[in-house]
Amino acid sequence: MAQKFLYLVDHYVPFPSSEYGGLWNVIAESDDECFDLIAAEDDGNFYEPHYTTLRENIVNARTYALAEDVESVVVESFTT
Repeated sequence: MAQKFLYLVDHYVPFPSSEYGGLWNVIAESDDECFDLIAAEDDGNFYEPHYTTLRENIVNARTYALAEDVESVVVESFTT
């Protein structure tokens, strides 16, 4: 049973590409798994040109250790 974390990832795509982004709440056991879950949800359509920034934002995200072993998943995303 691996330790899981709740990631609160603030990812903003700056102008002129867009003025879009948002907050991703993700349960994952590592930064890499968090990235993979967000990328899979996005299907490479919007954030792909900004994946380097996304990785940086995941490393800098607030993370909270979870007491229970739960499924890795994107819990919620608020994007504009």
